[in-house]
Amino acid sequence: MKQLRKKLKRWMTEQMDLPADVMMDLPRVTLIGNFHIYIENHKGVIRFTREELRLRLTEGELLVVGNEFIIKNILPEEILLEGVIEDIRFIKEGSSGR
Repeated sequence: MKQLRKKLKRWMTEQMDLPADVMMDLPRVTLIGNFHIYIENHKGVIRFTREELRLRLTEGELLVVGNEFIIKNILPEEILLEGVIEDIRFIKEGSSGR
C-alpha cells in the first residue's frame, strides 16, 4: 500500500507539474558555499553537536558533518545551520550512517 501511495504521488507530481518536495514529502536543502545550510521539510533533530547535525526525514536521515556548527534558526520543519560544512549525506532507512 505504501508503494502504491508513493507511485501515485510521483505520478501526480509529474502530471500536474507540482513541486516534488511538497507532494512527495522530500527535504529541500539550500547550501551557500560551505558555511550556510538551510533545510526545509525535515521531521526533527536526532543529534546536534558542534561537528554534526543529524535530521530525521520521511525516508531516512540527513547527516551534515563539519565544525563550529551553530543553529541560527529552528522551526518545526525548517532549520538554518551555520559553520564549516564538510560533508552532507542522505542515509536511507535500514542502512548504517557513519
